[in-house]
Amino acid sequence: MPRRKLRSQGEVVERCHALREEVRAAIGQLPSDEPSVVDAVWRGEALGTLLWALQLAELPQYDQPFDAADVVAIETDDADLREAEEIELERESARLWHWRARTTGLQAAGDVDLPERYATFDQLIAATAMRGYEQGLLPPPMRGDFRAYGKVYRHLAPEQHAEAHSIAVERHHALNWLVGEGGSWDDVPLDT
Repeated sequence: MPRRKLRSQGEVVERCHALREEVRAAIGQLPSDEPSVVDAVWRGEALGTLLWALQLAELPQYDQPFDAADVVAIETDDADLREAEEIELERESARLWHWRARTTGLQAAGDVDLPERYATFDQLIAATAMRGYEQGLLPPPMRGDFRAYGKVYRHLAPEQHAEAHSIAVERHHALNWLVGEGGSWDDVPLDT
């Protein structure tokens, strides 16, 4: 994997403080179906991921969101940024989970050309799941697919898929920002 220059620990702590305030304010507006409030609460995933990078939180599986109220309570005084290699591995894992979530939508739309060597989406997903597992980025595949919520990803209920997608997007965003992708927090690329 290419070695990337991480943002400084001070920048990461500063971003955690900004996210904490955004998430805390959104939690104060719950319950709400207002999209801006829902999006802000989901930023708890990005906050939790950066706290993980600072060795202040454990990173749940990609089918288990952080508890937003818990992550806003974590102080950053004892922060110690993880090694770049560990962060890069987790970034690649987040990219794969985000890719899998996007693939569900692309598959449903049915207007995507697959790479030549794959006849079906299922073949592409199975190959990706196995390669990710072999590289230590994903849990063992289940029936040729990612494992989430104790079942095969392609069998997720719409609510589970939406949650898994939101988790992956926010974690991918935080980790891409951490490795210096994009000029600012608001323009981080999320290519999968």
